Amino acid sequence: MADSRERTRVLAVTTSGHSSAILDSKDRHSPNIGLDEEALVMQRIRAFLLVEVVAFAGAALVHFGLLVHGYEHRQARVAESVITLVLLVGLVLSWLRPTWTREAGLVAQGFALLGTLVGSFTIIVGVGPRTAPDVVYHIAIMAVLVWGLLVAMRSPANSTSQPREVGS
Repeated sequence: MADSRERTRVLAVTTSGHSSAILDSKDRHSPNIGLDEEALVMQRIRAFLLVEVVAFAGAALVHFGLLVHGYEHRQARVAESVITLVLLVGLVLSWLRPTWTREAGLVAQGFALLGTLVGSFTIIVGVGPRTAPDVVYHIAIMAVLVWGLLVAMRSPANSTSQPREVGS
C-alpha cells in the first residue's frame, strides 16, 4: 500500500486547452499546505466572519430597541449595521471567490476592529452608550476580532489559487 504522503500527479487543463501535470498540494515537497488543511483554514475564517456578523447584527438590533428595550442608541446602531454589512460582504466573497477568503477575512475583520475601537473610544469619552453590557460587548468582540484576524493573518496567502507545476 502506498504512503499517503507520496506524490500524487493530477492532470490539469489550462484555459488555453493545453494540459500539464501538476502536483497535488498534499505532496510532501510542496510549499503549499494540504487541501484538507486549506479547507479547514477557510472554514475557520468563515466561522469567525459568521460569528461576527451575528454578534454585530445582534448588537444593532439591541440598539434599534428590537431585542431589548432601554438600550436604544442611534449612532451605535448605524455603526453596528455598517460593520455587519462589511463582515457579511467578506463572508459572501469568501464563498464566491474561495481564493479571496484570507483577504476578505483580513479586510472585513480589520474594518470591524477599527470601528469597534472607535466605539470603545466613544464609550471612554462619554459620547457612546456607557452601559455595562456595551462595555462587556466591546471587550468581548475586540477579543474575537483580534483572534479572527490572527487566524486569517497566519493562513497562507492564496494557497488554493495556483498549484505548483511539476519541475518548478
